[in-house]
Amino acid sequence: MKRVFRYGLAVLLLLGIIGCEEQPDFEYYYYEPEDYALLSRYLNIPQEPIDYSVKLPEAMRFSGLLPRPIDSDKALLGRVLFYDKHLSKDGKISCASCHRQDIAFSDDKPVSRGVFDRVGTRNSIALGSVFSFAASYGTDLFGPDGVPFFWDNRANTASEQNLASMTNPVEMGMTHTEVVRAVRAQPYYGPLFRKAYGDSGVTIERISEALAEFVNAIGSFQSKFDRELIRTPGFGSLQARVHSDFPGFTPEENRGKRIFLDRCASCHGEIHDRPLKKFASNGLDATTTDKGVGGITNLPEHMGTFKVPLLRNVALTAPYMHDGRFATLEEVIDHYSTGIKPHPNLSFELRSGNTPIRFNFTPQQKKDLIAYLNTLTDLNFVNDNRFSNPFK
Repeated sequence: MKRVFRYGLAVLLLLGIIGCEEQPDFEYYYYEPEDYALLSRYLNIPQEPIDYSVKLPEAMRFSGLLPRPIDSDKALLGRVLFYDKHLSKDGKISCASCHRQDIAFSDDKPVSRGVFDRVGTRNSIALGSVFSFAASYGTDLFGPDGVPFFWDNRANTASEQNLASMTNPVEMGMTHTEVVRAVRAQPYYGPLFRKAYGDSGVTIERISEALAEFVNAIGSFQSKFDRELIRTPGFGSLQARVHSDFPGFTPEENRGKRIFLDRCASCHGEIHDRPLKKFASNGLDATTTDKGVGGITNLPEHMGTFKVPLLRNVALTAPYMHDGRFATLEEVIDHYSTGIKPHPNLSFELRSGNTPIRFNFTPQQKKDLIAYLNTLTDLNFVNDNRFSNPFK
């Protein structure tokens, strides 16, 4: 009887030890409890850290696309700043006002409106049109190969871009001092700055860097086109594979892809990873009052030229062109079919000698092109909670 008792006692002690090993006597918190309580009053963010590192599909790495590292704490801080209307003069405008996630971080107005309902001069570029900011945008890391920002390419980095937007009198209308003061006044920024920078000091440099880190975390690469590009059998580069019919595409989508590769890819890129031309004139007008890139460089051959955008999520980002003149993709295709004007700096891909090309697409070809462009929609991206509005 004593042996049975001792044996049972030993088992209970052993189970107690195992139980203690499985249940540590402390609980892990990413944020200090008082900090998280403060953040939770204003923001919908988890206690666990959010991963903003950019993980491109493995096959895309063979195209030489290697994303820069992303600091997740700075990116989260940048996300809050991106959606915060306190950073504008009238308290009504944030970066997200002109870059809405549900439409691939674009604006549905022909030209965007800023503080005090002031009307801008250009359509907001869709951030969701980009394959990966971290892998090709910004001349600070990629040198002359980096893709610059704005329709006129005047900003070399995401940081330069956001500083220009915050201080633009039509967009957010603030000074650097006013931006810093506005951020310091919001209680939820203390814990976020401490996580991102080790202390709660607020400077314009830190604000701009965090915003840039959030933008650099943005990328769209989970569309139907991407899935089919990666799974289509073939050898060699993705640029070579894209010329094969995709098994998962409809006949209409594959025909549209062939038209795109033949007529459009020489500027926009075959696999939509980066534009092959940084700026061009696509013959919207014979002349133009908006000088575009030429207004920055003052070079005659750049007058009336604009950034060549990537086309990811293009079906979500109407209206189109730098001035938002086309309301639908049908209007865009009609322009390239019969509407190209003889601009002095018209891109050579769109002219024969000095005469604009007329592609004269048939009604079926137009339908095929639109079917293909719809395969570039990435619903995973537009619904990714990491990029959503964090405010309650």
